[in-house]
Amino acid sequence: IVLIGLLLGMVGIGVYLSLTQRDSEDYFLAGRSLRWWTVAGSVFGTNVNASHFIGMLGIGYSVGFAQSHYEVLALPAILVLCFVFLPLFRRLRVFTLSEFLEHRFGGGSRLVYTVLMITLIVVQLIAAFYIGSRTLVVLTAGTGYAVSYLQGLLLIGLLCCSYTLYGGLRAVAVTDTLQTGIMLAAGVIVAWFTFTQVEIGGLDGLLSLERALPEEVRRMRLYLPADHPDLPWPGVFTGLLVLQGFYWMTNQYLVQRTLAAVSDREAQIGVLAAGILKLAIPFLCVAAGVAAFHLFQARMPERTILPDDAFLHLVDTVVPAGFGLRGLILAGILAATFSTVDSMMNSVSTLLTVDLYRKWIRPDAGDREMLVFGRAMVLLMVTVCAGLALVSYDPRSAGNFFLRVSSAGGYFTQGVLTVFIAGFFWRKADARAAWITMVSAPVFAYGFEWAYNEWLGGQPAVAELFGERLNFLYRVAVTLLFSMAQFAWLSHRAEAGGVRNGRTGG
Repeated sequence: IVLIGLLLGMVGIGVYLSLTQRDSEDYFLAGRSLRWWTVAGSVFGTNVNASHFIGMLGIGYSVGFAQSHYEVLALPAILVLCFVFLPLFRRLRVFTLSEFLEHRFGGGSRLVYTVLMITLIVVQLIAAFYIGSRTLVVLTAGTGYAVSYLQGLLLIGLLCCSYTLYGGLRAVAVTDTLQTGIMLAAGVIVAWFTFTQVEIGGLDGLLSLERALPEEVRRMRLYLPADHPDLPWPGVFTGLLVLQGFYWMTNQYLVQRTLAAVSDREAQIGVLAAGILKLAIPFLCVAAGVAAFHLFQARMPERTILPDDAFLHLVDTVVPAGFGLRGLILAGILAATFSTVDSMMNSVSTLLTVDLYRKWIRPDAGDREMLVFGRAMVLLMVTVCAGLALVSYDPRSAGNFFLRVSSAGGYFTQGVLTVFIAGFFWRKADARAAWITMVSAPVFAYGFEWAYNEWLGGQPAVAELFGERLNFLYRVAVTLLFSMAQFAWLSHRAEAGGVRNGRTGG
């Protein structure tokens, strides 16, 4: 009852808001009318998805509290977005960040950014469908409402389409805000019941349990060895900072929410509020995952629980049935999935409509035509991504899903971040260097990873420092250095050759 009631409420609000659509700016940017609390709820809901609740807790369970850096280190990037990037983006009144690149470097960079962002969004959409459906399968198993993996994919797609298709960003932002409240309530419930178990005894009890373990197996540590396969400490302060910079400063589907705010101040307060909310995640998810490890060791030491299943087993273990709490938690996980899927669908629809259809196919397209095309793209992306999630992911797979998604997305981002930084701060940055850097960064990333795993990692001195297999955070950091060096060399070469074909406005 709780689950179905909340789902119907979200869908009803979205459908109601769809009746207020007037033009393409309303559909893609909510008429630039969002207040700070809606910006905060939408940004938080877009960022914190089901992989945060399930993946973060799973990493806390299997790796430890070091995962908290993913949340804490977002704050420096949020501050740069608020006070450096955001004022210029909003002054240009762009629909997409690729329009900024066209202002600065020309149409080639705009097209490359659009293609890279669509690729990245598709990768993450597929992952969001997978983790959402997998959660539905496990949490409904053994009930009269059990669903299969395929049925879960269809349910998520249909519910998200029901309000995103016609409601646009306004419906997405308002439902995201509602979903943020449900997510936080679900996280608080799970954390409360976990920490109050007799075997844990609150945060103090968890720290006492940790002190009783040998140093090398403790999970309440912030820093792990440099050769750690998942979260090496040098990677945290290099590659992770790069990922945060891209995600919070140059990522279309997140920054788009700030472009829809009614004013610069409302946009900045909204993003800062979302950043403050993120500081709850280390305790609601990561520390709760560490507590889950000790709880499972005490109650079922002979049982092997996969990291991505730790959240679901924890709910089954500590949350009492019969009070609607499990329905609220399931609604929270679905809300986390919906808030990410609907935001990505709206953003990829915006990119396809504004940056490809109107720019290259139908430059004279009117509002009605853009709305029709944008809604068709929402349907297309849901169909494609749900289908790919069905064939490319195994719902019984092991491993840390959150880290796998971060690794996959990390191939595309360093060149983009380099170009945006150069566009803001270097007047001599060259247009040709911009699109070449964005195209070549993924190629270098794949090549460097292959070279390390096949050759460098086999060298004893290197393996002792960084491990036999290259951690993706190191790959991200090295690729950024390569991108920056390449961009600087190409720009200086263009200046020396008298082919300054980039725009020098700032």
